[in-house]
Amino acid sequence: MSDTNDTTTHFGFETVPEREKAGRVQGVFNSVASKYDVMNDVMSVGIHRIWKDAMMDWLAPRPGQRLLDVAGGTGDISFRFLKRAGHGHSTVLDLTQPMLEEGRMRAEAAQMADSLDWVTGDAMALPFKDNTFDVYTISFGIRNVTRPQKALEEAYRVLKPGGRLMVLEFSQLPNDGMQKLYDLYSFNVIPRMGKLIANDYDSYQYLVESIRKFPDQETFLQMVKDAGFANAKYRNLSLGIAALHSGWKI
Repeated sequence: MSDTNDTTTHFGFETVPEREKAGRVQGVFNSVASKYDVMNDVMSVGIHRIWKDAMMDWLAPRPGQRLLDVAGGTGDISFRFLKRAGHGHSTVLDLTQPMLEEGRMRAEAAQMADSLDWVTGDAMALPFKDNTFDVYTISFGIRNVTRPQKALEEAYRVLKPGGRLMVLEFSQLPNDGMQKLYDLYSFNVIPRMGKLIANDYDSYQYLVESIRKFPDQETFLQMVKDAGFANAKYRNLSLGIAALHSGWKI
């Protein structure tokens, strides 16, 4: 008989069998795909655009680099990366086909078609050879992965020596009072706005809960180091509502 401690994980605040999480996450993103960019505006009060620009500033894309953008659904990070690099290539990988379809419909996707691939795949079992990419990004996606540590190990595997990891994710505020205020907003406002904008309360409730279940900045930094990345650091964005974690495959 298997040890249930090894086979369960969280789906928001609910404990579920590991084997069920990916399918349930897919259900959320199938549900919100057509409203995903609006959802990011709701979740971050529009600030996610500034955070993504801050991500690119730290990343400093260079011409000719190959990016793997995991959980990259609508292509936001890839479009920014390619514009900054001048020329290069991005592979957008997502577990959810409707998210990729949303990305393909965006105007930038047509303009950059020769520099983009769209791949359905799992962050924990990437369908790529070792030492393939110069840069790996995952933006607001790693908290939805069943085993984030495995995703980080896969990132390390597919990056070339000298390659760069960058993770943008909702995180934790350093001050308890501020965190309580933010939680009040998150749990009371965001699901209701999800209901209003996308007619979908439950998916937004899950997304808020998933933020609370994700490791704090220091804990996640140690996970990045445990995956093998060197010179690992993080930067808080908007006081820690989100954080950028960076590491290098040396």
